Amino acid sequence: MIYDTVIFDLDGTLLDTLGDLHLAVSYALKLNGLPERTLEEVRAFVGNGILNLIKRAVPAGSSSEVVERVFADFKQYYKEHSMDNTAPYPGINKLVSDLKAEGIKLGVVSNKAHFAVTEIIEHYFSGMFDISLGERDGVRKKPAPDAVLEAVRVLGGKHILYIGDSEVDVETARNAGVDSVMVTWGFRTSEELEAAGATDFADDTDCLYRIVKEGIYAYPAE
Repeated sequence: MIYDTVIFDLDGTLLDTLGDLHLAVSYALKLNGLPERTLEEVRAFVGNGILNLIKRAVPAGSSSEVVERVFADFKQYYKEHSMDNTAPYPGINKLVSDLKAEGIKLGVVSNKAHFAVTEIIEHYFSGMFDISLGERDGVRKKPAPDAVLEAVRVLGGKHILYIGDSEVDVETARNAGVDSVMVTWGFRTSEELEAAGATDFADDTDCLYRIVKEGIYAYPAE
């Protein structure tokens, strides 16, 4: 194997969580008498943690009190409904299982709340990941490299590949000093990712598996 450690982003990379995030945002906004957001608007808002998601979703100029109320309602709803419509992307379960069987150390680093990350990983990938980290007090969110570097320390990896789907992930990998591949099935288009500085992409999980085995220049073949 070229890489002995693979760290994944969660939303938009491993799991299609957009539907449940949109429903939670819509619920919290409606409960507070605020205009709801479209699915595509929520897609554009995700990536920097759920507090920033809510700050972007409420009307411009909203007070901190409004943000706090909507955020609290969002968290309560999402805690109870985070897996209603969420599912792994096609091929993800096989990819994770195959990498695990190869002895690759596997981690997840997300800007989603830590409680949600641990519950979701246990539900969809029980026993498959060696570490899963979400947003926690005292730890800078991505694109700061803190959580990725923490995962690397815990896993003891030497050759690291980070896999994500957003401009935040591009910058996170750069800040952490690790190789990265951006998937094209997530929350950002390949054009948006390229504009953010991404240079290596995967269109499917077979491509990702080959990259882990042979390096980021292995696919597509010449």
